[in-house]
Amino acid sequence: MRHGKSGRRLGRTTSHREAMFRNLVTSFLNHEKITTTDAKAKEIRSVAEKMITLGKRGDLHSLRQAASYIREKSVVTKLFSTIAPRYKDRAGGYTRIVKLGVRQGDAAPVSLIELVEEEMKPQKVRKQPAAKAVAVKSAAVVAAPAAVVEPAAVTESAEVSESSAV
Repeated sequence: MRHGKSGRRLGRTTSHREAMFRNLVTSFLNHEKITTTDAKAKEIRSVAEKMITLGKRGDLHSLRQAASYIREKSVVTKLFSTIAPRYKDRAGGYTRIVKLGVRQGDAAPVSLIELVEEEMKPQKVRKQPAAKAVAVKSAAVVAAPAAVVEPAAVTESAEVSESSAV
């Protein structure tokens, strides 16, 4: 029985599984979203969120811990300089998993795992009173010199039709 044993084995040896997770987390933090199977996405979610938490801490020890797991120095730099500050006021839940369907080759369930962006705060929009908006709209229609533009277009089209007839 598997009581109390967490994590998925994914049909791989321990060293292969750990290397795969390191590669997936590195790619995920580099591109900020990747497409993979559901099981892999659910497994790398916890690791990726731990890496972002290390980035939020920001000290030398956490930098070295993240660098020991992530494969590329440029991704570690990106994590600490751009990704982690984005979530300074967020207490977890940095990732989102969206199910995409099944893969055509082997019918494996596929998901998109991505970083959750900061919520956009809508700006207050001033609404003009209805009467004032209608008055502005009707004044624009009267002031528009549309009648001047139309005869010029008609005379040009008449000249084109006469020249094509000859």
